[in-house]
Amino acid sequence: MTPHRVAFLGLGVMGGPMAAHLHRAGHEVCVYNRTAAKAQAWVAAFGGRCAATPGEAAQGAQIVFACVGNDDDLRAVTLGPQGAFAGMAPGAIFVDHTTASAEVARELSAQAQALGLHFIDAPVSGGQAGAVNGMLTVMCGGNAEPFDAMKPVALAFARAVTHVGASGAGQLAKMVNQICIAGLVQGLSEAIAFGERAGLDMHQVLDVIGQGAAQSWQLDNRGHTMVDDRFDFGFAVDWMRKDLGLVLQEARRNGARLPVTALVDQFYADVQTLGGGRWDTSSLIKRLR
Repeated sequence: MTPHRVAFLGLGVMGGPMAAHLHRAGHEVCVYNRTAAKAQAWVAAFGGRCAATPGEAAQGAQIVFACVGNDDDLRAVTLGPQGAFAGMAPGAIFVDHTTASAEVARELSAQAQALGLHFIDAPVSGGQAGAVNGMLTVMCGGNAEPFDAMKPVALAFARAVTHVGASGAGQLAKMVNQICIAGLVQGLSEAIAFGERAGLDMHQVLDVIGQGAAQSWQLDNRGHTMVDDRFDFGFAVDWMRKDLGLVLQEARRNGARLPVTALVDQFYADVQTLGGGRWDTSSLIKRLR
């Protein structure tokens, strides 16, 4: 495809590898990170250039990608005289990969539209490994035309980029994803803890049930590491609690009943109390042992 001029804001465990895939795909990449040294290190490792502010990074970019921490971080890199919106030219597209609220997606979409810009909320699933391997799943909300324009570029770091509805729909779809994961990991944790108490060889049992109706991505990719008490596989409990907080806030707004999700959120709080805030989400089993 034709190389694009792009910016990437936020070079954490997800953003850094995503930006690197864009560079490898031949796009002209300018990066920004709140800690400037990290942006400079990225340029030293991959090439491209870095900017001192989000607005400077966005100047001349056809597409500006972002992957930051939360709603407030997202507002900080988009709004104000040094924000990305101030540096973007009319018609440019802002693509937000942060897991944030649907409310902030709609808010920033409206502000972008008033400036002649496009905004796509595009949270990702696949964790750190998916970012490193270029195999993320991206759920997108916003207008179809800018989505169609950004999709081929985003496929540099994703295996699936799907338009799921209007502004905010991408964030809502990511919430559905996190609800599913929370329940699945808790069920897998209870199953492994039960089997261990019963004296079973849980590696063998997981291999067996993984061929039947109990099979899932979590079982295939986290079951054996849970048995081995290993919890250093990327997406951290602290981040999951942030995401589940967004889920429960949205549920209070739309009236959805999420009793299991609310309970698992408190179980993750228990893991934090155990000192596991940076353990990966499969560490739910720690509170059962």
